[in-house]
Formats: sequence, C-alpha cells, structure tokens
Amino acid sequence: MTPSPVAWRAESLPVAGIALHLAAAGRGAPVLVLHHDIGRPEPSPFDDALAGRCSVLAPSHPGYDRSSRPDWMRSVRDVAVVYQWLLGERDLARDLTVVGLGFGGWIAAEMATMAPRAFKRLVLVGAMGLKPERGEIADQALVSYIDYVRRGFADQRAFDRLFGAEPATAQLEQWDLNREMTFRIAWKPYMYNPTLPHLLGGVATPALIVWGRDDRIVPLECAERYQKALPHARLEIVENAGHFVDMEQPDVLAQLVARFVAEA
Repeated sequence: MTPSPVAWRAESLPVAGIALHLAAAGRGAPVLVLHHDIGRPEPSPFDDALAGRCSVLAPSHPGYDRSSRPDWMRSVRDVAVVYQWLLGERDLARDLTVVGLGFGGWIAAEMATMAPRAFKRLVLVGAMGLKPERGEIADQALVSYIDYVRRGFADQRAFDRLFGAEPATAQLEQWDLNREMTFRIAWKPYMYNPTLPHLLGGVATPALIVWGRDDRIVPLECAERYQKALPHARLEIVENAGHFVDMEQPDVLAQLVARFVAEA
C-alpha cells in the first residue's frame, strides 16, 4: 500500500474498559465512519477522500484492528452502545453524520434506533443488520478470509491494488482476528438483528442508503428493506462496485456523502 496523503491524528480512548483507537483528520462537518467487519484498511481510500471535504472520525471497533478486545462483549448492539458512550463523553453527537460501511452500517443503524433524532444524517453503505427475504448474507465461515474479502470486490484488480495479489502475513492475521470477533458478536443469528426492522420506523434522521450494484456479500434486497423501513431514506446504487464500495469507488462515495451532509 502507498502511504496516506492525509495527516491522520490517532489516540486511544478508555470507554467501557476498552482502549478504543480513534483516528481523525480533515476539517468541516463532523462525520463518524464505522468500518467493515474485515477492518479498516490503512490507508483507507474513502476516509482519505472524505477527509478532504469533512472532519472525519474513524474508530476501530472494539476487538478489531487497533482497539482492545473486551471479554464481555457479545452483540452488535453492545458495540453501538459503546459508540453512543464515546459520543456522549466527547459531546460529538450534535451535527454529526454517521456513515456505516457494511458491518459498520449495522452498528450505525442500531445507534440511530437508540437516538432517533440525535444525528444530522445517517448513511448506510451495503449494511448488514436486516435478514434478506429471498437471498442470504454471505457466510464467511464457509470460505477462507481471503476469499471472503475478494468476494466483496466486483473488480479483483481493485483488491490487488489495495492489498496486493498476495496480501502480507500481518494483513491475513488481522483479517482472521477480526473474523473471530465478528463470530463472537454476530453469529446467531448471523449478521442480522430480528428486532431491528421493528425499531427503524422511529428514526427521524434523514438517511442515505448506498449499495454496490454487484454486492455479493449483502444482497441488494436489503437496501430496499432499509429504504422502506427508514421513514426519511433514499437509495443510491453505485455501478462497478461490489460490497466494498468505499474501496472500489472511494471518490464516488465520498462525493455522495459530502453532498448529503451539505444538504439543508
């Protein structure tokens, strides 16, 4: 990977007994970006692009990448509560846009149901969290962690540019550790919360649902379910992108988010 062109600031914050890693960069409207279940690539093309337009906060989920792993954590809703705690401690919720990528989209949706009017905008990109009615969310227990990540790209050349044709051993080990944490908090039921669709109707926050046309991890029907469940939502489909829209079309996604944040 080439170094990031953006100067990121990093700190470790104590929240619920967790050493929570938080990276920050950019200026302007505050945006919290919640990463995928595979973790946050460094550098992150999308985070870098968005930091040129907004003030970006990019934490590592508890138990993922650079944040410590809490023994007590057992659900995605637990993660959402930890982030609500972080926002309360730092008084960050005001005028905040929350952007959730894939697994992070599920966390963001849970956060929105906890604070239906607290956020300025909500952006869900290929979000897990809702059970498909016809298809299914790809089960990463059935494939290797490399094959799972590759499945998230419509164009395998994009994977190679970001991670290399043969990813480094340290990257493979981190994907495996992240997958282990995902299994701990999102295994049964796998990658969805049966209570979530009943709670989304109370979310007053304007929402943008973004999906890659060729998503082979979370079927497009889940985008339609989110759009119907959220009272103030619209849907954008990104062409030439799979599940990892932020990695294949980072500039397109950053422009969509920045325009949405700037709307009156």
